[in-house]
Order: sequence, then C-alpha cells, then structure tokens
Amino acid sequence: MRSVVQRVDRAEVRIDGRCLSGIERGVLVFLGIEQGDRESDADYLSDKIMNLRIFEDEEGKMNLSLLDIRGAMLVISQFTLLADCRKGRRPSFTGAENPDPARMLYDHFLRRARERVAQVAQGEFQAMMAVELVNNGPVTMLLDSRRDF
Repeated sequence: MRSVVQRVDRAEVRIDGRCLSGIERGVLVFLGIEQGDRESDADYLSDKIMNLRIFEDEEGKMNLSLLDIRGAMLVISQFTLLADCRKGRRPSFTGAENPDPARMLYDHFLRRARERVAQVAQGEFQAMMAVELVNNGPVTMLLDSRRDF
C-alpha cells in the first residue's frame, strides 16, 4: 500500500464541480492499494500517518503529529500511485489491486483513521475528482507499507 501525504492548510475534493468533502488544517492522503495488500498494510499506514511528526511545535520544529494538533484527514483513493513507468511511455497499472478488494481495504483504512482522528473526509472511490489544496511548507511524504524510500 502506497501513499502520498501532504501537510495542508486546507484541501477539498470536487466531483462534477460540486464539493464532495474538505478539511482545514491536517493532511491530504492519496492512497494507492497494491495487489497482495492486506488489512495489516492499511493498519500500518493509517497508524504511521496519524503519528508522523510533520507539524511544527512552538519552536518551529517538526515535532507534532496529526493527533497532537487534532488535525483533519482527507483520504483520496489513487490507483495511479502504483504505476510502473519503467518500460515504454505508457504507465502500466497491473500492480494496482482490483476494484472490489481495493475498496474493502480503502474502507478499512478509513475506519481505522476514524477511530482516532476527529474529522476524516474522503473522496469517492473510482470517481474522477478534482482535488484542491494549500500545501503547508510544502511538506510532502511518500510512504509505503512494504518498501523503504
């Protein structure tokens, strides 16, 4: 399971011009679900994201987590994070999980996040979306439940 995590001042997701959901201060999470992922991958990433110390304390050091600041989380499913671009010029998405099992893991990730994060917003699974954000920092992290970057 792979994610791009961005520290944001605000973020929102739109479908066909209408605002589906949005957050203020917190993190925007793009979540890609890979073939072979399990609930343990979702558990690992949700815990890592909630506890990652990427928010500044009063001394300006990245020392506070999303839970510490009582921030919000917006989660967007994004299978394109699993693109393999090593051969040719067209990305291959064969490493991405099929829609039905991917949706189950996406929902599991959301449930885990909602256990501890006060506001968890989400995009619409398998929909074309427009995502607007104000990245604070900018701070952007790549996380993967199986690989080190």
